[in-house]
Amino acid sequence: MFRHINALQQVARRSICSSARRQVNKVPDKQKLFQEDNGIPVHLKGGTADALLYRTTMVLTVLGTGYVVYELVKAAFPQKKD
Repeated sequence: MFRHINALQQVARRSICSSARRQVNKVPDKQKLFQEDNGIPVHLKGGTADALLYRTTMVLTVLGTGYVVYELVKAAFPQKKD
């Protein structure tokens, strides 16, 4: 039992120590990417993920606006009760 606990502690210690060495400073690369003058808006310079997030946001905004207008029209002209 003690051997298993000891082995588990060594694995945990090894993974924590090895993860600290792999840190890479990516800030200069991102700065170069976002400061490049290539005609792309800054909110789309992140790549495909940014474009997908932007399009999803626009679709949800348009659908939300349409639903609000629909509800306002429905409230302005209520159905007559028989």
